[in-house]
Amino acid sequence: MAREPTDSRKGFGDIAPHLAELTDKVLFGDVWEHPALSKLYRSLITITSLLSLYRINELPFHLKRGLDNGLTKDEIIGLITHLAFYAGWPAAMTALQTARRVFDEEQG
Repeated sequence: MAREPTDSRKGFGDIAPHLAELTDKVLFGDVWEHPALSKLYRSLITITSLLSLYRINELPFHLKRGLDNGLTKDEIIGLITHLAFYAGWPAAMTALQTARRVFDEEQG
């Protein structure tokens, strides 16, 4: 593993070092780097899945990652609006508030 602590190792490596290693090497080192999909598409798909499944704990991280991978704020808001009709209004409203916080943090 890399010498610098990754977000995984900082977040939960002390209690679950093997899970942190799998997250670093397999999920972000292999799956996210596979050339079949661009990182922008992967972010779009991941945000959609998290919103649809109401997985709000991981949503802020992936909204930030989506911005880093080229999604615009307007595209993210469009995604949330579109999914309100498929994933449900409460999930979309929660995602909207999460996006607001992430956008505010990115500006500040």
